[in-house]
Parts: sequence; C-alpha cells; structure tokens
Amino acid sequence: MTLHLDIRKKLANFTLDVSLSCPAGTLTAIVGPSGAGKSTLVRIISGLESPDEGTVSLGNVCWNDTSKNFHATPQKRGLGLVFQEYTLFPHLTVRKNVAFAAVDKNCVQGLLNKFGIAHIADRKPSGISGGERQRAAFCQALAREPVLLLLDEPFSALDIATRESLRRELRELKKELNIPIIHVTHDLEEAYYLADKIFVMENGIASPQWLERQNARRNINYVIPNQYELVENM
Repeated sequence: MTLHLDIRKKLANFTLDVSLSCPAGTLTAIVGPSGAGKSTLVRIISGLESPDEGTVSLGNVCWNDTSKNFHATPQKRGLGLVFQEYTLFPHLTVRKNVAFAAVDKNCVQGLLNKFGIAHIADRKPSGISGGERQRAAFCQALAREPVLLLLDEPFSALDIATRESLRRELRELKKELNIPIIHVTHDLEEAYYLADKIFVMENGIASPQWLERQNARRNINYVIPNQYELVENM
C-alpha cells in the first residue's frame, strides 16, 4: 500500500502545502530547516491534527478527506510511532512494554531478539541505556503490526555509535517490513543513507533548492546519483 497525501493547512507564518506519496517497502526522509512545517506534517499524518483542506490515505483507506469532513483518529490508523522521546511506560519492564503493544503476544521474544535486547527484557526503562530504550521503542512500535512506520528524529538523542548501529538496522529492516516509512530528520547524512526518497521542506512547501544550498555551503559531494529520489510536490 502507498501513503498518499495532498494537504494544505494555514500556519502562523505560511501555509503548509504538501503533496507526497510513499510506497510500501520504501523510506521517505523529510528534511528542512527548523520551523519548516515538518512537525505539523507528522501530526497530520498521525491524525493528531487535521489539514484545512485535502486528503490523506493509505492504499484504499481514507484517513482524511476535508471535502467530506472525515478524520480518522490516530487509534484508527494503525501506525507505529517512534520519536526522539522514549515512549515506554516507566513502571513496566521492557518485555511488558512490548507485550502491551503487541497484536500477537507470540511476536514479543522475536522482536527482542531481532533488536538485540533480549538480555535486558526484564529491566525497567530507568535501568537501561538510551540506545536500549530506543531499541525497545522500535520493538514496541513494530509489535503493533503497523501499516505505516512514522519516525520523528528517533536517533537524535543517541551517541554516534548507537545512532549508526540503529541506522544500519533500519536500512536492513525497511524491505522486510514492506510498509511505507516516513522519517523526519535534521541529519542530512542520515537522510542520504536511509532514504529512497527525500522530501525537502522550507516554509511549508517542497524546496529542493534548500538541500542544494546546504550541500554547497558545506561543500558536500558524496551523494551517489540516483541513490535516492529527490521529490517535489506532485
């Protein structure tokens, strides 16, 4: 299934105007300066906010259609969410956190093994490292058997070694999951490494020129042509 959105929403300093698609089995990175509208876009995709105008759908399932005054709640969308802030319940062990979210309780041990945290499964979040907490958050998100994975700066609070390790694991995982993945990041190297498509936002609209300016300013020339697709509003 493919995520499709074609939305507009008036914000304080500009109007968010985005058309975007993300097919199953691919990762679309959303990059841009602070205040570009990325967080609002994430909230609209997740169902925490509604657009003023437009549609959001996954395959044949409509999530938003302002012409019909239709809005599916976050609970109805079946998303897996991983944010910079850890979403674990502090009073539950890692295993119980994952099991709480799990559609199929039999998947819990497999997820703990996949993310290399089976050995700390009976500890609470306060007793494990930041990297281990984020691995547990990924387990929790995937235990929901999501139809779409939505990542908002999930690696930004981690040390470099842990960040690079989780990036590699996510890159290997995206084809296996075969669902659309939206990944918001300020880290351009992370976007280049992970993404099949890069959607650049500035002042609420697609702006590939912003990325070109960043690369020129930093004298970056390491992107392999056709490694990713730089997308504009469709």
